[in-house]
Amino acid sequence: MTRAAARPSHVTLKAIMAVTGTILALFVLVHMIGNLKAFAGPEDYNAYAHLLRTLLYPLLPYEGALWIIRVVLSIALLLHLWAGLTLWARGRRARGRHRRTHLRGLTFGARTMVLSGLVVLAFIIVHLMDLTLGVAVASGSFRGPQDPGPQVRMSAYENLVASLSRPGMAVFYSLVMLVICLHLLQGLWNVVNDLGGTGPRLRAVWKVIGLLAALAIAVGNGALPMLVLAGVIA
Repeated sequence: MTRAAARPSHVTLKAIMAVTGTILALFVLVHMIGNLKAFAGPEDYNAYAHLLRTLLYPLLPYEGALWIIRVVLSIALLLHLWAGLTLWARGRRARGRHRRTHLRGLTFGARTMVLSGLVVLAFIIVHLMDLTLGVAVASGSFRGPQDPGPQVRMSAYENLVASLSRPGMAVFYSLVMLVICLHLLQGLWNVVNDLGGTGPRLRAVWKVIGLLAALAIAVGNGALPMLVLAGVIA
């Protein structure tokens, strides 16, 4: 088998990017909707966190569904990262030292996809340490789940408020939401291209869907840290 045949084709990598990107975008959208529970107060938000850990119990063990979601998202993230960096590296090699000029310019979102993707990856790591693991960057008052099991008691709301009450963390979260918005706008537009969508109506509708989804995530998740910092949510 030749070296070229052993590697995934450009089309395969693009398809992987499109499918995994869609999975991750749907998760971010659903996660944003769940975060809106914070506006309803600690009881509703902690109940939402409790639901995630007891979903489908006793059909599945405690946190069984949550771990399935985590594994699926982790695989999707790793594949997305691998496919994206592979395509970027191939593109760099193909251009070589002498690049063509006077070509149609890429959008800012397209030119910064790798950079914005790495920022999002860094944010995921910080977010997990801050509000899931409670290590390093977490607030000093972080409390994990108490009495793990069907009757688990959650302090998710209290952890959220304690974390975002810190100006640096609140500003960091809000700014990263703008980066995520930019990444989603370009990424969701790429999905229709990478999966072969060529119809003008389909492309127009998908463009609107991508714009609305990205803006909803940016506003929903981006406003939350500022409202906590301002004391509106406390």
